Amino acid sequence: MMATLSPQKRMAASIMKSGKSRVWMDTKSIDDIAEAVTRDDVRKLIKRNVIQKKPAKGNSRSRFKVAKAQRNKGRRKGQGSRKGTKNARDPRKRKWVRSIRSMRNALKEMRESGKITRKDYRVFYKKIKGGALRSKNALLLHMREEGVLKGE
Repeated sequence: MMATLSPQKRMAASIMKSGKSRVWMDTKSIDDIAEAVTRDDVRKLIKRNVIQKKPAKGNSRSRFKVAKAQRNKGRRKGQGSRKGTKNARDPRKRKWVRSIRSMRNALKEMRESGKITRKDYRVFYKKIKGGALRSKNALLLHMREEGVLKGE
């Protein structure tokens, strides 16, 4: 009949600061383990490597990495995979900031390269701020129509 080693396993887990499932006991030294009654006895067995701590198991990230790579390509983003609203996923404000920044940068480059005057820069800056122009292309089209751009 085999001795019950659960008290020793519990003590070993406590000493090694791990769960009971991570405690490994040498099957060849069952008698020595069964004789260990105190925590000190268990400590000695740990020192002799009769009782050891198994390595912690981690979760593999390989499946996640594959799915993420697919999402980056635009897969797995269909209607059924979405939880938030269109605005929650890409807020209106963020879209606004993106478009405003690109238009202002284009305007700044034109002013610095001398394609537009400082006065025109101010006028179009205000139009952009007021939402009169919705994109960089709309800005360029508007400038061409008004004949503001020099060298074109």
